[in-house]
Amino acid sequence: MNRIALLTGGSTPERDVALAGAAQVVKALRTLGHEVTVVDTVSGPLTLAAEETLLSQAVDREPPTPAELAELAAQENLPALVSSGEMRAADLVFLVLHGLQGEGGTVQALLELGRLRYTGSGPLGSGMAMDKEVTKRQLQAAGIPTADWGMWPLAPGAIDDLGLPLIVKPSNGGSTVGLTLLKRREELDDAVALALATDRDVMLERFLPGREFTVGILGQAALAVGEIIPQHEIFDYECKYTPGLTREVFPAEIPDELAREMRDLALATHKVLKLRDFCRVDFRLDSAGDPYVLEANTLPGMTGTSLLPQSAAAVGIPFLDLCNEICRLALAR
Repeated sequence: MNRIALLTGGSTPERDVALAGAAQVVKALRTLGHEVTVVDTVSGPLTLAAEETLLSQAVDREPPTPAELAELAAQENLPALVSSGEMRAADLVFLVLHGLQGEGGTVQALLELGRLRYTGSGPLGSGMAMDKEVTKRQLQAAGIPTADWGMWPLAPGAIDDLGLPLIVKPSNGGSTVGLTLLKRREELDDAVALALATDRDVMLERFLPGREFTVGILGQAALAVGEIIPQHEIFDYECKYTPGLTREVFPAEIPDELAREMRDLALATHKVLKLRDFCRVDFRLDSAGDPYVLEANTLPGMTGTSLLPQSAAAVGIPFLDLCNEICRLALAR
């Protein structure tokens, strides 16, 4: 048995998603026999009653508003929280956080400075994977296929070079918050403004019209390839977190050669970005059926029906074992 501090919440647009994952992970860790304290980045260590209230909330169809997030951020003091008795007494900090605050390397750096063990990638890998431009430059240098892109403001003629439609999105965002599928030039300013509402850097990426897939990584192994089939044209926030709006097929019904190629590319992406222990790599096919890496998620969703747990389950690793292995890998460092 280990004493585990489960750090969750955050003040990013994906706060609700993190709390939903935390509810499942804490249940799994306690079933495995660990002593778990849930720590919210906003309100600190939780009593069991407060934990039950906070973790019972469902994910809304829309993310929290900027005003709500600003109010939450004003209550946070992460350096003090990392120094708290509950955190320092833990054998391991299990991270269930999403968005720039939790996945961008800041929390990881604080935990490193505090000499606390924690799950997942370190500050460098987390930061590279969170910044989509840095990710793409690393992938491009390694010869890993990724869609063409430009950063706002674009150079003259860049839209003509990229072609429409385009994906306009925050460079440091997640869960498609602030993302637009741009089909008409006259909608460009609105799309950029939406992305700028959550990030200061905006990426414009060539839209790939093919099927969408994902691959989980655990340790040094690529797990099952899964196909994501949303009812909307893209796998947006509503489709991600509204039951019934997306069909997910694990393992994907594709030729073995294509599945093997995506697993190899996922593992190569994991290594190029200097990630560790686990992640999830997302893909989309172009019109010719060739796979391109979209991004790597260093702290992917951790509800029982999230994509990483499904990828693991498809190769015979149930949710309890997945959580246990994530802990084992972190404690072994």
